[in-house]
Amino acid sequence: MREKRLSVLLFMSLAVVALGLGGCAAVQKDWGLACCQPKIESIAPEAELVSLECVQKKYDGADSVWFKVAIKNISSSDQRFRINIFLPGGKGVGGLLPRKTKKGLIKPGAVAKFSYPAKGLSQIPSEMTVIIKTVSK
Repeated sequence: MREKRLSVLLFMSLAVVALGLGGCAAVQKDWGLACCQPKIESIAPEAELVSLECVQKKYDGADSVWFKVAIKNISSSDQRFRINIFLPGGKGVGGLLPRKTKKGLIKPGAVAKFSYPAKGLSQIPSEMTVIIKTVSK
């Protein structure tokens, strides 16, 4: 019985160490779950990147990585932003936030969120580059 407890304890200890050494697969304090810290190439002065999370779930029946992005409008006027996330191997995802303007733009001080799927990308990337720009109204 004691040997079984030691085996379980050893297995759990190794699992904790493996998660801690997992680099981009580990929990990052500033950037959310399961994302490596991105290289921020540029962020518009009107925007603040509130969070960036990587989540693995299905997209069109295939395992894919989704990037959940939250942007805060820190300017004094309504804004719309273009988000680009560039991944290794020439792949990239992103789009406009808000996606549609029927309900209006992002108000000053408000936070907008959206999830961008990277179809065909089944593993969380080891690196990424983020660019956030304003879109003319």
